[in-house]
Amino acid sequence: MIDIAGLCKLMETHGLERWASQLPMQMERILAERPHGDLDRWIEAINQLPRVVQSQTLLNSSRVSAIGKRVLTADESSTIKSLLRELHPWRKGPYDIHGIHIDTEWRSDWKWDRISPHISHLNGRTVLDIGCGNGYHCWRMAGEGAELVIGVDPTQLFLAQFLAIQHFIGTEWPVHLLPMGIEDIPADLRTFDTVFSMGVLYHRRSPIDHLYELKSTLRPGGELVLETLVIEGDKGEVLVPEGRYAKMRNVWFIPTAATLAGWLERCGYKDVRIVDATVTSTDEQRATEWMHFESLTDYLDPTDPSRTVEGHPAPLRATLVATAAG
Repeated sequence: MIDIAGLCKLMETHGLERWASQLPMQMERILAERPHGDLDRWIEAINQLPRVVQSQTLLNSSRVSAIGKRVLTADESSTIKSLLRELHPWRKGPYDIHGIHIDTEWRSDWKWDRISPHISHLNGRTVLDIGCGNGYHCWRMAGEGAELVIGVDPTQLFLAQFLAIQHFIGTEWPVHLLPMGIEDIPADLRTFDTVFSMGVLYHRRSPIDHLYELKSTLRPGGELVLETLVIEGDKGEVLVPEGRYAKMRNVWFIPTAATLAGWLERCGYKDVRIVDATVTSTDEQRATEWMHFESLTDYLDPTDPSRTVEGHPAPLRATLVATAAG
């Protein structure tokens, strides 16, 4: 299912020998202790996907794409589409697989377009993406020339979606997804050139601990790209939602961008910069035929879209870039 042996060889040549030595047993334990009842069904759907000879792979365009040497027949297209829909809901994307447009819930390319002008060039870098979802941004990172991209996300459906995309895009790209969380990564690796944490911080019960965990994965001078929910306001202000936020149970702390910058500095980051703050629109996050559950429009007050259904400020997301001090 996952080429652990191949990944371990790559890790050993990128300063990650300690993690590589633990990874095979770690993966065996995770899959044994955290089984998902649908994983076998998802893997069977992936195994039924036909092989299609492709002429081009696009990783640096809005739709991560596999382009075939020929146009699929109607039956081939219908089969692939039906099998990929076995992996519903598709949250992050978009993708284009031999003319099949996977119109995901999130226009994740919009986030990438906002972030990419403000980060260091990824060419030749070793990159870690925490909470990577199905790996859409990991593919974009590889498209920018990253030498090794490791994404981690404990949701096994996202692993299945990644493997389905990899089936068509190919395994020659240096992109790997592991079904685990940051707490499963060995402490004090201090190896990665760039670490992304996007849409994760507000789910952590201790945001300060998360910032320290991220720092422990970065080499001295490495770059953190942190994207999370924020509120408007001054330094020191934080929203701690009682109950739910936008129908989500697991939202703990939503600081102002200035507060978050202060947290980063307190945790030993330098050159902290707030590079973007954007209100999430119902064009960027919405239900589609590939994700037909509730989405952002259902989380907002129908009489006042500037508030959530609970009365909190509507989602505003900020991106901060910082450097890990030595």
